[in-house]
Amino acid sequence: MRVLVTGAAGFIGSQVADLLVAEGHELVAMDALLPQAHGGELPEWSRRHDPVVGDVRDPELLDRLLAGVDAVCHQAAMVGHGLDPSDAPAYASHNDYGTAVLLAAMHRAGVTRLVLASSMVVYGEGRYECARHGTVRPAPRRSTDLAAGRYDPTCPHCPSTLTPALVPEDAPLEPRSTYAASKLAQEHLAAAWARQTGGGVWALRYHNVYGPRMPRDTPYAGVASIFRSALAAGRPPQVLEDGRQRRDFVHVSDVARANLLALATPPPQPLTPVNVCSGEPRTVGELAATLATAMAGPAPLVVGGARSADVRHVVADPRRATDLLGYTARVGFTDGVTAFATDPLREPAALTV
Repeated sequence: MRVLVTGAAGFIGSQVADLLVAEGHELVAMDALLPQAHGGELPEWSRRHDPVVGDVRDPELLDRLLAGVDAVCHQAAMVGHGLDPSDAPAYASHNDYGTAVLLAAMHRAGVTRLVLASSMVVYGEGRYECARHGTVRPAPRRSTDLAAGRYDPTCPHCPSTLTPALVPEDAPLEPRSTYAASKLAQEHLAAAWARQTGGGVWALRYHNVYGPRMPRDTPYAGVASIFRSALAAGRPPQVLEDGRQRRDFVHVSDVARANLLALATPPPQPLTPVNVCSGEPRTVGELAATLATAMAGPAPLVVGGARSADVRHVVADPRRATDLLGYTARVGFTDGVTAFATDPLREPAALTV
């Protein structure tokens, strides 16, 4: 199979590119090398794939690269929390307009298979159960509760504290940041394209991905990278809230494998969303403690507080990925996080914009 991978020099895209080549596929690699993430430099691990430096918003370049391509694996995106409204045009341009240009070029080239890198951020808060009212959407967390150390959301119908549950793909979607809104818009654009063209799309909703080549010391670094940088400097990792907020930490090698399974499997609907996760819920505090142990560093410091767009718990239901793609994560939490203590990371960007 001949596959175009956008964002092929990135944290996840480079792992997908490596695996495609290892499995005998023909790779067409491209990356814009956004300075926020790369500092304009091509990472060493991507040089062997000879990627084209270019932007998915360039239709002429896409027309050239899509010639003879069987499928597209779309990893390119501007990432981050997207909490500053002034960043909205950049997110909409890179993520949504870029996806629209790519989809139009795929239509011109007759390419009908797309694997889209989506995200768990489209869910907002996770799934919750109330003892009295069953499955409910939680009431917004109040600043007074957060200040008092009451972090768990409450029922919108009664004062009960809610119990977190696994989030299935048909859960209500409620993006809470500009980045999250742009990822959901990508899904909507891809779904419309699939219906119009007869194409097929897997929207892989990545959960908290970590592993080698993760960016460090940038606004785009994930929490695992932030904790590791603190420990490397001899500082205790600072954990917000009470450290008991639950996430699903999934190793990047498992995410790359999910992409290959999706490329090989026709989706049952024009667009089929799938959680790509470990199926092993853990707390942020556990992540910090496990990494501190692996690095022989100071114990985590729980500092309280909460960022405005943070959610309390979001843990995925992995069953659809298993049923439809045959995907099950292979890297366990303790083994993966212990290895992450010494994994090679992407150097900080040379510049920011």
